[in-house]
Amino acid sequence: MTITLNHTIVPAYDKEASARFFAKIFGLEVEVPVGHFAAVHINDSLTLDFADAEAFEQHHYAFHVSDEEFDTIFARVKEAGIEYSSDPMHKNKGQINHWNKGRGFYFYDIDGHNLELLTRA
Repeated sequence: MTITLNHTIVPAYDKEASARFFAKIFGLEVEVPVGHFAAVHINDSLTLDFADAEAFEQHHYAFHVSDEEFDTIFARVKEAGIEYSSDPMHKNKGQINHWNKGRGFYFYDIDGHNLELLTRA
């Protein structure tokens, strides 16, 4: 049996603003029209469905990307002036990691979710 994650709900203070932020940084599009969710297609089988919430715990979302995608997304993060770090606790600000002979970094989205990019799993 092959199990594929289809979607996950991402709580947000403003679902449309959060979806637009995510889509801009990752080079994706927000699905329109926006209904109960502001959906962003990550790939052919997965969407992040941003949903309005007044209070929520922040989550960690990790994305395995190619080296080329890493370079492009990392450039957008730096261009936007978003603080990043090589570690999940954000102690090594302004650095990336080279774990598993790849590259990776962490940054917070506008709702405080800890986003991770990595080129090697």
